[in-house]
Amino acid sequence: MTQIPLEHGLLLASALFTLGLLGFLVRRNLIIMLVCVEIMLNAAGLAFVMAGAHWGQVDGQIMFIFILTMAAAEVAVGLAIILQFHWRYQSLDVDQASTMKG
Repeated sequence: MTQIPLEHGLLLASALFTLGLLGFLVRRNLIIMLVCVEIMLNAAGLAFVMAGAHWGQVDGQIMFIFILTMAAAEVAVGLAIILQFHWRYQSLDVDQASTMKG
């Protein structure tokens, strides 16, 4: 069984992270922003798994399990915030919240 070179995996992880970061900064829809954060978390997990596989350690896989757990909690909290935002502003556009009222 052949292994993927570390450089290729890290290059893919950095490309995914960059794509997620650009999507988060450019898009104004809350759901798209949440998906971009998930892409960034998965890119970090991929980097951990690739590094762990390269050095023959299971630490990368353990960190990936922690990242998946954190991503699941982030989705639960993020969806609750999105529902409250939509209930209040009748939109998912982030620019609607620029006028903050107490």
